[in-house]
Amino acid sequence: MTEAAELPPAPEQAREVFGDRFEDAVRYAELLAEAGVQRGLIGPREVPRLWERHLLNCAVLSEVVPESVMVCDVGSGAGLPGIPLALVREDLKITLLEPLLRRTNFLTEVVELLGLDHVTVVRGRAEEVMGKLPPVHVVTARAVAPLDRLATWGIPLLRPYGEMLALKGDTAEEELKSAATALSKLGAVETSIVQVGEGIVDPMSTVVRVEVGESPGGVRFAAKRAKAARTGRARRRR
Repeated sequence: MTEAAELPPAPEQAREVFGDRFEDAVRYAELLAEAGVQRGLIGPREVPRLWERHLLNCAVLSEVVPESVMVCDVGSGAGLPGIPLALVREDLKITLLEPLLRRTNFLTEVVELLGLDHVTVVRGRAEEVMGKLPPVHVVTARAVAPLDRLATWGIPLLRPYGEMLALKGDTAEEELKSAATALSKLGAVETSIVQVGEGIVDPMSTVVRVEVGESPGGVRFAAKRAKAARTGRARRRR
């Protein structure tokens, strides 16, 4: 059995980033280091670098998220990047979307414990909830899947002219290049790679931004979205 690693103290940058929610960020880090490891949501080797590699790395995504929008964190897992983003941006309405029960149980506990009233936990796969959840302005994701596959799940959840923000590492440019055709078919009109977190995380966090036009998901998902909408209206009339 692997011996539990010790959570290091929060760095000074965490106080700057999380502000009034700093104590909540500390509690979340403790939950990840304890229950998160015990339940297999993160590996024990990640505990010593929870702050820099996980919480701060995700929190700085807020730099490129517009104000007062609806966000869906696809494949939220242990709540990364959704919960750090929620702690620094109470103006957002965030849905943590995760298919596995043990993860959604953990997410629900965290949301309730930290009093994140602007966060909702939904169990399900992206392809299952399309048409059941309202379309969002922004889809976020981190370490979920290669970009082409992630886009297939995330882009159809967007409202027209929304954007997907995917935290990626050194492979960002390569993934974006290889996913170009798939992104175009899914209705992407512009893509870019941006660096966030200057002076807070080193190296800075890399974000792949995919902006869509008036048909998120493209022709491929138009019929599916319309069918889901009709089904939803029929259920509401019953």
